[in-house]
Amino acid sequence: MNTLLIPLAGPLQSWGTRSRFDDRDTESEPSKSGVLGLCAAALGIDRAEPVTHLSALAFGVRVDRPGILMQDYHTAQLHPGQRGTHTSLTRRAFLSDAAFWAALHGDPELLRDLHAALRNPHWPLSLGRKAFVPGTPVWYPDALRPQGLLDALRHAPTLRRNADQTDSPYRLIVDAHEVSDPPRHATPGERRDDPSAPFSERRYALRDVLQWVERLPHLHATPEVPA
Repeated sequence: MNTLLIPLAGPLQSWGTRSRFDDRDTESEPSKSGVLGLCAAALGIDRAEPVTHLSALAFGVRVDRPGILMQDYHTAQLHPGQRGTHTSLTRRAFLSDAAFWAALHGDPELLRDLHAALRNPHWPLSLGRKAFVPGTPVWYPDALRPQGLLDALRHAPTLRRNADQTDSPYRLIVDAHEVSDPPRHATPGERRDDPSAPFSERRYALRDVLQWVERLPHLHATPEVPA
């Protein structure tokens, strides 16, 4: 079993899981449905096609830069016949200047296909919304790792800048069944973002997750210079 790492960084991203009508939310980290949607676009999978092979993959996220939560307001005018104009106000939340590693773990052949598709995607890729394009490539040369999901996330290179607080801990959110020895301070939770049907049907199942923060000093160690 292998793990595929996907860097997700850009000026704007939005990973909604509870959006209803005019209120468009975002989670504080990428959702499984959002990342699988990006993968489906790379592979050329239509929204009406099943994605059970993708949803069978285990999922995890490492937060390198949490970004800034922001909100935008939009108005849209509707013209329902001769009765006048109706103006609809929408609120849309998004993350500004955030950076994450997403990880998918499972079928090695599927992960190899995904890795190739991310380099040459069938459709344009976005970070949760079509207008939010990646600021850096989502294809990473060394992305396929012969490791478990958690080990791969812990050893992915940092996406922090030199100006960031490099000694601050990283937040990890991982499928609970992938963590055999969870940290004592890990917090259990649920996410309703696991596609249980084609994306066009908008049906999502719950998945159990564990969330915690930990320091990863090896990511910021000064390289040894040969004598």
